[in-house]
Amino acid sequence: MRSRSLLWSFNYAIEGMLYALRTQRNMRLHASAAVLVLISAVLLGVVRWEMVALLFAITFVFVAELANTAIEATVDMVVDHFDPKAKTAKDVAAGAVLVASLNAVAVGYIVFFDRAVAMAAGGFHVVRQSSATLTLIGLALTVLAVLVMKAVTKEGTFLHGGWPSGHVALAVGGASAIAYTTQSANAGVLALFIAFLVAHSRVESETHTIPQVLLGAVVGFLIPTLVFQVFLL
Repeated sequence: MRSRSLLWSFNYAIEGMLYALRTQRNMRLHASAAVLVLISAVLLGVVRWEMVALLFAITFVFVAELANTAIEATVDMVVDHFDPKAKTAKDVAAGAVLVASLNAVAVGYIVFFDRAVAMAAGGFHVVRQSSATLTLIGLALTVLAVLVMKAVTKEGTFLHGGWPSGHVALAVGGASAIAYTTQSANAGVLALFIAFLVAHSRVESETHTIPQVLLGAVVGFLIPTLVFQVFLL
């Protein structure tokens, strides 16, 4: 019961993120900006501490926007008329998002400005990245793509049902990353077989339909493949 409780607590948290993506335009803008920042980070070859700073800035913005959404929903639930205190609560929550966004802009400026100037002056050069970094970026973009697609279709949660299957997307994405990292056909086939077992379990448990599983597999394969093919020289 405890493990189930922890699993469903995680599921409820994902549902909250999906709700914010579905209902909040700013949350969708933040998600799109996060994708662009991560891709730019790979293209421009940021160092480890810079990547940590970018991840903290992105997370800070997401947390502030999620808190703002929760506060707005709570205020709307208990107040059905204009109330100065309710306005103050919403304004302060929006202010937190603004502070987080300004912080993200400042971090982005510090990390990217010199590189952008050098790129404009000397032309654009793709920087070789380690396989571990590309794997993390590929899987992160896969998760984000699944969240966005489920937010658009308004079906299921990240862990249960809907288009596409998040489990299968991650399983196939991981298998693809293993194949590209090891450059071994045997390792790739073994990883894909494990991913197939994951897909089979989702269909067998009637959590997903076969088309939902197939779409998850396509998403999980295409995004890591694009990351590795474009960024790994």
